Amino acid sequence: MTDINRRFVTMLALLAPFTRAWSRPDEVSAAPETPQPSHAMSSIPASWTRHDQIAMLVYPKMTALDLIGPQYMFASLMGAKVHLVGKSLIPVISDTGVAITPTVTFENCPKDVTVLFAPGGTEGTFAAMQDSDTRSFMADRGSRATYVTSVCTGSLILGAAGLLKGYKATSHWAARAVLADFGAIPTDSRVVHDRNRITGAGVTAGLDFGLQMIAELRDTNYAENIQLLCEYDPHPPFNAGSMRTAPTAVQSTMGSMLSGFTTRAHELAKKLNV
Repeated sequence: MTDINRRFVTMLALLAPFTRAWSRPDEVSAAPETPQPSHAMSSIPASWTRHDQIAMLVYPKMTALDLIGPQYMFASLMGAKVHLVGKSLIPVISDTGVAITPTVTFENCPKDVTVLFAPGGTEGTFAAMQDSDTRSFMADRGSRATYVTSVCTGSLILGAAGLLKGYKATSHWAARAVLADFGAIPTDSRVVHDRNRITGAGVTAGLDFGLQMIAELRDTNYAENIQLLCEYDPHPPFNAGSMRTAPTAVQSTMGSMLSGFTTRAHELAKKLNV
């Protein structure tokens, strides 16, 4: 059994209690039928299974959580194929030391994808922005993708590839203003959806982004089922998750620590002159 078929069976079994209502809604009081396997496709709305091709960029020193949160959500899409796309198949090491192995290269990635996605980072993101092969790959696939997306500073990679001109977009708060240097319209929101560009804010926003993508690619009910499946019900112990809510002292500390990153991002964006 292939990985994708295992995921089909697992997802169908897990979702079966939520989907049986769609199978024969007019026969609730009818005589009991022979029990069917919990993964019977007849109980799943046809719109829930489509053969989406999802290309997720991976590169050295990216932030793993930018990738993994959305990847979990995309992998929950029945019928979808998720590609982790690297310059080579050599494992890349994230900024926190986690190794992630690409599944396809730039050359082998499908030419036409449903979703093109870029995760963020700091030094690794700067390197990816300046890499001509990465920019060319993103520009090429992005020119035809149904959705062009990112989380955190991954939007800087989209900008460097010329994919955000004239679009509203977001990023990590330390980089959001830099988007204007690429001709984008910086927007302070957790997830920003402008036509076929969908971008998420910093790191953990990838979970919100991922759920919105599931709703976009399937429907709200499907997304709600996945939200419950992964028990995404955040109750953070502190209210310091954004510049709007963090205590003044915390804002000052982090703003100072990341000021150099912001300055360098502006300089690099102007240097690339997309």
